[in-house]
Amino acid sequence: MLPLLLALAPLLAQQVNQPLPAWTEGTLDIHQINTGRGNATLFILPDGTSMLLDAGDLGRNAGPRGVPAKPDASRPPGEWIARYAARVLPSPALDYALLTHFHDDHMAGMADVGARLPIRKMLDRGWPNYEGLEPYQVPMLDKYRAFLKQKQVDTERFAAGRANQIVLRRAPQKYPNFQVRNVLVNTEVWTGVADNTRQQYPRMEDLAPADRPDENRRSLGFKLSYGKFDYGTFGDIPGRTREGGAPWEDMESAVAKAVGPLEAVILNHHGNRDSTNAFYLASTRPQVVIDPVWSSDHPAHDVLDRVLSQRVYPGPRDVFATNMAQANRDVIGPMLNSLKSSQGHILIRVDPGGATFRVVIVEDGDESMKVLAIHGPYQSR
Repeated sequence: MLPLLLALAPLLAQQVNQPLPAWTEGTLDIHQINTGRGNATLFILPDGTSMLLDAGDLGRNAGPRGVPAKPDASRPPGEWIARYAARVLPSPALDYALLTHFHDDHMAGMADVGARLPIRKMLDRGWPNYEGLEPYQVPMLDKYRAFLKQKQVDTERFAAGRANQIVLRRAPQKYPNFQVRNVLVNTEVWTGVADNTRQQYPRMEDLAPADRPDENRRSLGFKLSYGKFDYGTFGDIPGRTREGGAPWEDMESAVAKAVGPLEAVILNHHGNRDSTNAFYLASTRPQVVIDPVWSSDHPAHDVLDRVLSQRVYPGPRDVFATNMAQANRDVIGPMLNSLKSSQGHILIRVDPGGATFRVVIVEDGDESMKVLAIHGPYQSR
């Protein structure tokens, strides 16, 4: 009993208006880092293995709909992400880094992160051939590939269905109830059985160019499990077909059939209007929903309505956003009052063993790591 209490002591000591206590062994930390310029999720796994999923940098592309840069615009987002990671990681390196897909709000800052933190293994959807790119993506990819070559980063293509590509590197034998299951990439989706996968789309050569999957539909994603705690992140996949589109364009429903209930999810495609369909929500039934917002159209009004709806799935759920633009408040109105938090870094801190977890909101206007709010504990189901 005493070792467990000692392990939980830093977790129990976290207090509002105090600096965030450091990660401790056995705990799973999932940091949604807010730069206001795209996605970045930092994981500290129970044995100290570290992983960064995405490093967005919209640069000047956020436009008039964009939210303010955080902490400010004095440094590029990739540098802010690296500085944040260096403050919370148990050692100053990343065991894994992944890119869900090749859009600037997910990948354009990864080279800046890698210039400041060693990356031991890189996983993306396209290595080594990077097929299916649209022309505007090539300059970003050229910078990224130059970084991989310069730093001699060990790089692999993410493989759907596998549960042995992302593993604990320090003490896996201590945590047999931990797993990362690769769920989808390049429209190939895990079936939920063993390592089996299937293609959601017909053969590319049988499709007209306009019907081939775009970059969002090619996103990679995974399910992370720690005891009873399950977490899902699936890039920018859509859950609705275009007008006149084919049913296979709905990537979310295919994912939902495979993964089942999840304790916490990141809203697909930032909660954009083409995402988060009712079947996906009813299947995953998350207790905690996180929206990484960088634009005034995140989330869409109808998406937030579905997320909050007791008709879609019963029971409590708490919604957190990294930012919320005034324009979105003006359009959506009082429904946004249902959010538990609408500004700040968002940390999901899972207790040793995975039975309970909390959501901690951390100051994003400076580097103080001050705790702004604590939600939970939640019981993993």
